[in-house]
Amino acid sequence: MEEYQYYNQLLKGDGGALKRALYKSMGFTDSALEKPLIAIVNTYTNATPGHFNINEMCEQVKKGIESGGGTAMVFGSIAPCDGIAEGHDGMRYILPSRDLITASVECMVRAHKFDGLVLLGSCDKIVPGLLMAAARLDIPSVFCNSGPMMPAVYKDKHYDGNIVTEAIGWKQRGEITQEEFREIENLAEPCVGSCAMLGTANTMGCMAEALGMSLPGSAAVPAIHSKRMQIAYTTGEAVVELVVKNITARKIITKDSIYNAMAVLMGIGGSTNAIMHLQAIHKEAGLGELPLTLFDELSRRIPQIASVYPASPYDMVDFYEAGGVPSVMKELEPLLRLECLNITGHTMKESLKQLGFSKRREVIRSISDPFHLTGGVAVLSGNLAPLGAVVKPAAMPGHLMRIEGKARVFQSEQEACHAILDGLVEKNTIVVLRYEGPKGGPGMPEMYRPMKCLEGMNLSDSCALVTDGRFSGSNRGCFVGHISPEAYEGGTLALVENGDIIRIDIDNREISLLVEDAVLNERKRHWIRPEKEISDGYLNTYKKISQSAAQGAVVG
Repeated sequence: MEEYQYYNQLLKGDGGALKRALYKSMGFTDSALEKPLIAIVNTYTNATPGHFNINEMCEQVKKGIESGGGTAMVFGSIAPCDGIAEGHDGMRYILPSRDLITASVECMVRAHKFDGLVLLGSCDKIVPGLLMAAARLDIPSVFCNSGPMMPAVYKDKHYDGNIVTEAIGWKQRGEITQEEFREIENLAEPCVGSCAMLGTANTMGCMAEALGMSLPGSAAVPAIHSKRMQIAYTTGEAVVELVVKNITARKIITKDSIYNAMAVLMGIGGSTNAIMHLQAIHKEAGLGELPLTLFDELSRRIPQIASVYPASPYDMVDFYEAGGVPSVMKELEPLLRLECLNITGHTMKESLKQLGFSKRREVIRSISDPFHLTGGVAVLSGNLAPLGAVVKPAAMPGHLMRIEGKARVFQSEQEACHAILDGLVEKNTIVVLRYEGPKGGPGMPEMYRPMKCLEGMNLSDSCALVTDGRFSGSNRGCFVGHISPEAYEGGTLALVENGDIIRIDIDNREISLLVEDAVLNERKRHWIRPEKEISDGYLNTYKKISQSAAQGAVVG
């Protein structure tokens, strides 16, 4: 009788007989089981457009794994859509879902002791959740995103899907009819894929590539291109090679590779949410805390050399055609740490050696002629945010880089939106939206809608929004988020009153409440922490165990 040599430790010898029998009940043969067992995390759902094509990608990954000499085994995880969750209590579950995804992948992989791992995902919190899982598990792992959506086209101009929210303001002001509004709704999201702008989803796809955790050149390939399926196939082959060479996730996710990802974040002016996700990945990789001060240091040294919507008219397809992440890293090469490995088994230096420079200088420039001399994402501090706050200068008009204005305070996103759309917010106002942090929200929801309401009401060129919540990567204008400590924990944000003067100074990295300390101390004596009604379930748990936004809002 033939004796099989099983690669997976759980399947060896008499002790592995039951496990082999269980796999055989599903049709696996001994010849399949003797190969490395590669898990594929398939986050397909027809409820989230960025994940709608992942089943097809999964089939290609399986073929690649088999071609490479492995056996593929598939399991799923949740994949909620930020766009569908925005504007109601569902948004409170989006950031907490990140850590649930991480834990679910951990549970399945450690229960089955898989030899390698392919992570398929594309949307805002799914990508970091999957990367966090790879870092935590430290087995050979490859990430593959489903690719960005094609842009919408309206009146010969390209938009991402958030044109719908802006159109609400246009309709409110009588600039478009109900029929035109419906036309915009029908063309806003023309195909599957992650949203067409450099929001959190596509930013995190770029971060995965910059970390070395996905195939070079893969992040920006559009979802509907045939190349996307070719990438999936090659991803399957690559993970088996990593298993054979014993190149695990923590050999790729290192302090140096996270430095490179931070540099690329500054260079492209990506979503502010990437800061907390990189902090979480850093911690999961056993590297400890990644302080906000390091992001600030890099933002002063790394120029913004790419400009993608919402920072410019150019969308993710333009970014792809301009060369994507490889072209950005080629331009930033003198500022990067090039000995890091990527999932091909090569160093970044070797991978960049064969590349030329981008020919679309309106999208990707050189470090000698950047869009901005400093990074597209920055960290502010001051008495309003002693532990830090984040801002995106890349999406901010120049005249709002230093402003002072009177505060108008709101206790919830819904209250702020109603006031803005009802014309109750004046120009030059600093809109303060508090009790929306990890604990106060709870769940640190995005304040996407208030910013879009300001834009729709022609207020985004004069007003700013300050919050302990987050922002969507699609937002543009003067917005400061992740204020830490958050209001719920008694931070200064809880003490702001209507009419107080707030100063925002991007160049000097300052956000200050211009109120005397004695006055603030007196307000603090009378402050009472508000409690929101929360449905029974996970949000109560998240509220208890989540950490500050300044620490990546991680749990535990």
